[in-house]
Amino acid sequence: MTIRIINRSANPLPKYETTGSAGMDLRANLDAPVTLQPLGRTLIPTGLFIELPQGYEAQIRARSGLALKRGLTMLNSPGTIDSDYRGEIKCIVVNLSEEPQTIEPGDRIAQMIIARYEQIAWQEVENLQETDRSAGGFGSTGGQ
Repeated sequence: MTIRIINRSANPLPKYETTGSAGMDLRANLDAPVTLQPLGRTLIPTGLFIELPQGYEAQIRARSGLALKRGLTMLNSPGTIDSDYRGEIKCIVVNLSEEPQTIEPGDRIAQMIIARYEQIAWQEVENLQETDRSAGGFGSTGGQ
């Protein structure tokens, strides 16, 4: 699939880092470093604008290495970029560590996955088909 993209940053286009990668890294499009205090959050621009085909979304997710090593993750994760959105992709970054964390221009801050979706139509009914599980949830299957 080919997707139209505008890159208004000085960073390279997102790319798959390995042949088995599902996501592409997004980089911070900043003029200067941004420091997040513990529990602080901010909106980091990427300088990217995309044109997704109908039936596809871009999911914005945390990078596991940043989450583990620095406590930086994404709020509203996974965030959804809808196929009719044409604005800049921005990432809501939060610092869950106990120390200030600095994001430098060009840092890889998130990953983006392109996924197919379907829109549905509701059918209102009086009851739902029974299953072995039925309404059981929140630990009802026995495992931990």
